[in-house]
Amino acid sequence: MPSFKQQVREKRHSEEGYALSVRRMIEPESVFGQIKNNRGFRRFLLRGLPKVSVEVGWLSLAHNLLKKMAVDQKRKAVGQG
Repeated sequence: MPSFKQQVREKRHSEEGYALSVRRMIEPESVFGQIKNNRGFRRFLLRGLPKVSVEVGWLSLAHNLLKKMAVDQKRKAVGQG
């Protein structure tokens, strides 16, 4: 029976595993980059895991609302033109 590491390695090198790992690498990075660069977030203001979790929640909510607003404005502008 192959080791767990060997099983994971084989799964990762399969076509399906490679596609999943590529998708996983790309998706979250842009969000963190946008929050850091575009929103100016560099440090947590609060300390402790429960408080940081709330702060991450607020950051995520603000990011998603601003993103939705931009999509809605773009959709509205296309509808008028």
